[in-house]
Amino acid sequence: MALPTILARMTSSNSSLHITVFGLNYAPEPTGIAPYTSRLAERLVAEGHEVHVLTGYPHYPAWKLSAGYSGWQHRETLNGVSVKRLRHFIPSSTSNLNRMHMELSFGIRLLFARWSSPDVVLLVSPSLFASALVLLRAKVGLSRPATGLWIQDIYCRGLEETGSGNSLQTKLMKKFEGFVFRSATQVSVIHDRFRDYLVSDLGVKIENIGVIRNWTHLKKSQPVDRLATRRSRGWDTETVVLHAGNMGVKQALENVVEAAKSADAVGANVKFVLLGGGNQKDRIQAMAKGVERIEFIAPVSDGEFNAVLHSADILLVNEMPGLREMAVPSKLTSYFSAGLPVIAATESNSTTAAEVRSSGGGLRVDPGQPEALLEAVLKITADPALSEALGRAGQNYARNVLSEETAIIQYSAWLRELATAR
Repeated sequence: MALPTILARMTSSNSSLHITVFGLNYAPEPTGIAPYTSRLAERLVAEGHEVHVLTGYPHYPAWKLSAGYSGWQHRETLNGVSVKRLRHFIPSSTSNLNRMHMELSFGIRLLFARWSSPDVVLLVSPSLFASALVLLRAKVGLSRPATGLWIQDIYCRGLEETGSGNSLQTKLMKKFEGFVFRSATQVSVIHDRFRDYLVSDLGVKIENIGVIRNWTHLKKSQPVDRLATRRSRGWDTETVVLHAGNMGVKQALENVVEAAKSADAVGANVKFVLLGGGNQKDRIQAMAKGVERIEFIAPVSDGEFNAVLHSADILLVNEMPGLREMAVPSKLTSYFSAGLPVIAATESNSTTAAEVRSSGGGLRVDPGQPEALLEAVLKITADPALSEALGRAGQNYARNVLSEETAIIQYSAWLRELATAR
């Protein structure tokens, strides 16, 4: 049954479910998929469900094992959720082979782990290869629980758009990914464009696909003292353009370095700030050596992140040229909720561009065009009314479309429907 009809046919039963969540990323990882998986598990526990999470060791976005974690496995309870961590390979560089190695090492641990007799299992992809092994056990095991696959990213599309795989690799990945998606009882995607691609290119039946949007994962906090935060960061009257999140290949942040160089050349009262970590951070920092109008901030706590986010003037999404369908930047949900204008350096026909257009919360410029990026910054800076209108529109979009409450209700109904179908 497709997700749009599930809400209309929610069962009146209040019985709790036994749910096991499988996902490589979980709290305390601060960005990417982890905040969504963590929050969903917490909310399901709050609704009275018995939830067990089987996850990896925290390593993202730094791509190294977080302090305080060691051993072959680790058990803890986080915000009421029973979490079991299984040790896996953590690559120092994110090549396709290294990512496959990491996911398979995690998937093999899942294959032989105790699953706590679930009514339904929820698999989060990425990681695709680990999900494939879990689906295999779910189909051939004795209990055979219903399987819901939560798709945050599409691998084969990523190989096509980033050029990180040759034609044979891309073709094989497309066949494998389609097979995995079709093997789940149902799948949920985070955008309509993902659903369309699964149907047209991967052969998944449309009635087995639902769309549930991601939400802002920032917790509500006390009002931010913008002046104090800016003073503590050494920001004065300059326009602060903040890029928050992972610094990887897909973000192509050399474009931002070049925009900062252009700002230096013309003496623009602008500062580009890159907050976060990632496997490309060292390279980008090296490129930015000697550039005055750029700043790097290491990952910070949630509270400090919220303060920095709300103390910027413009929020930036930057993507490499050619990216269109592979992912929806998770940072957009937080950006819109901040009530600040967004600039998206992305292809005109990308999923990111469609999201910015739908929100009315920002401007789009072509990727890989630093002069165009700087021009958009100066345009917003020179027009306070435009800045306010964009920020207000994005905030309304976050409130009305990207609501956590709406998403959690949909996921709860979907999981109950899967368990009933079994």
